[in-house]
Amino acid sequence: MDKKKDKLAIYFPGIGYHKDKPLLYYSSRLLQTYGYQNLFVEYHDLPSKVKGDKEMMKKAFEMAYVQAVEQLADVDFEAFTEIIFVGKSIGTVVAAKYAMESMVDAKQVWYTPVEATFSFAGNEPDKRIISFLGDADPWSDVDEDKRLAEELGIKLLSYPDCNHSLEAGDVLKNIKILQDVMNKTDEFIG
Repeated sequence: MDKKKDKLAIYFPGIGYHKDKPLLYYSSRLLQTYGYQNLFVEYHDLPSKVKGDKEMMKKAFEMAYVQAVEQLADVDFEAFTEIIFVGKSIGTVVAAKYAMESMVDAKQVWYTPVEATFSFAGNEPDKRIISFLGDADPWSDVDEDKRLAEELGIKLLSYPDCNHSLEAGDVLKNIKILQDVMNKTDEFIG
C-alpha cells in the first residue's frame, strides 16, 4: 500500500513578479484549499532590463534555472502523491525545463509563458499543462505562443487586451479576469 499522501505545489516566479502578486498569491491560496504544501522558489540578482533583449533573457533564465535547481535539491519528490508546478513568465520556462530535466511527474500551470517555455513541454503535455496568455502581452510573441500551444496540444486560454500580468487596465475588469483565471485553474486542479 502506498503511504504517500502529501501534495506539493512549487511556484516559479517571473522577474519582478513574486509570490505576493495576484496570480501567484491567489493560485497558492487555491492550491492550499486542495491540501497542497506551497514551496516558493526565489531568484536573486537577476538582470532587470531584459525585455526585448534575447541575450539578457537567456542569461536571466539560466541564472533563474540554476537557482531553482539549488533550492529544490533537497526536495524528496517521491514523498508526494501529487505535484504541481506554477510558473509566471520566465518562471514558466524554469518550471518546464525543471520538470523535463528532473523527470518530476508534475502538472503545470503557466501564467503568461514566453516562447521558450514550449520547447520544454515534453512529449505528452496535453492534459498535464494549462496556459494563460494576454493578447496584448508585450513580453511574448502571442501568435507564436498560440501556434506552439496548438501544435503541442496544450490548453491555452487567451484574454483579449490583457498585458503580461493578465490585466486590461480597468481595476474592476482586472478582478473579473483574475477570477476567471482562478476558476479555470481550479477546474484544472480538480
